[in-house]
Amino acid sequence: MTCIFCEIIKGTLPAKIIYQDDKVIAFDDIYPKSPIHKLIVPRKHIATLNDLEEEDFYLPSHMINVAKKIAFDLNIAEPGYRVIINCNEEGGQVIYHLHLHLLAGKKIDQDKINDKKILFV
Repeated sequence: MTCIFCEIIKGTLPAKIIYQDDKVIAFDDIYPKSPIHKLIVPRKHIATLNDLEEEDFYLPSHMINVAKKIAFDLNIAEPGYRVIINCNEEGGQVIYHLHLHLLAGKKIDQDKINDKKILFV
């Protein structure tokens, strides 16, 4: 089965790319869950967070640093943002290529989180 993120990385599928370097690529989520919803994806195909090998342990840290850079570039660092990595089906992962969600643009309703009315964005 073809990985949609691998196809975006290869350039065979379109995406609104907002950042790229030799390790990751970042682009708009086509099904946004908040006004600002970016995906940060390693160029290397790694199915889930559980599949990271020792030589890839730097990747989550790099992905978070890229999220921080994008947050400053989009002027959302000060009001705030959320980063999420889902892992496997019960963790909410839909595409099995490791990726980080950067979400912002609306205030999170902390009461709903505290009351456990929402667990996922």
